[in-house]
Amino acid sequence: MKRIKMGCTTLSIPAMALGIMRMNQKSVPEAQVAIQAAYDAGINFIDSADIYGGGKSEEIFGQAFSQMQIKREEMFIQSKTGIVPGKRYDFSKEHILHSVDEILERMQLDYLDSLVLHRPDALMDPEEVAEAFDQLQAAGKVRFFGVSNFDTAQFKLLQSCLSQRLMFNQLQFSLKHTGMIDFGMHMNMVDKPSVDRDSQFLDYARLHKVTVQAWSPFQYGMFEGTFIDNDGFPKLNQELQKLADKYEVGKNAIAAAWILCHPANIQMLVGSMNPQHIRDSAKGAKIRLTRQEWYDLYLAAGNYLP
Repeated sequence: MKRIKMGCTTLSIPAMALGIMRMNQKSVPEAQVAIQAAYDAGINFIDSADIYGGGKSEEIFGQAFSQMQIKREEMFIQSKTGIVPGKRYDFSKEHILHSVDEILERMQLDYLDSLVLHRPDALMDPEEVAEAFDQLQAAGKVRFFGVSNFDTAQFKLLQSCLSQRLMFNQLQFSLKHTGMIDFGMHMNMVDKPSVDRDSQFLDYARLHKVTVQAWSPFQYGMFEGTFIDNDGFPKLNQELQKLADKYEVGKNAIAAAWILCHPANIQMLVGSMNPQHIRDSAKGAKIRLTRQEWYDLYLAAGNYLP
């Protein structure tokens, strides 16, 4: 598994993480198979959130992991908080502290390697968040911190009040969600791809050594479904299959390789609970697409160059 540096640190993390959003749909033994498949492929980074399955995903993970032979210190375990189901976003100190305690209980852990704030809260008080982070770190409950779906200004605002460096920002990125790179190639134009919807965060991340975590790497839309083997995207799947045959892997590996080839050292979040898909996706970290292959996939996904 390809390894990358985490944020501004010298710590090494895998270029892929296992997202457990769908783990609530699995039995404990099935969850163990998925975790083991990821671990055996070099993916020793877990990404969760307190909202996944209403907390059930973390409960299943906790029961599964506690019965496995993998040592806690061999895993990097991350969770997210801040979404109150169907009601609001909440970055209050009280909510953050309470959520972490509940996450640790569900996952049967003493600490989280990373806590990520899940989608921006319009009522965020950066100084209040800073107090929560300081308290969590001092108590040994959280080692590192990050955010999810923040634009550049929101990221800077929060960072200005923190004593810790923010390590991560989770952003949607895939062959069918390319806004972070479209507008740069359509600079000074008036077409749809020229619109900057991400406030140039990818460039900011490279300048300030922030790890971008790409979510939904095989999805189109927000949660409409996967583009892999989808009849609605024949040209893209034809190109994926051509390269899959060349590199002797599955289509998931090629779609993963496309993301990981970007020089920003993006970490990709694999959300599948299918051991075969996990193993195939992991193979993408070993593939170095040519520049022409990378652009051929980009164009096959329905994009165009000016």
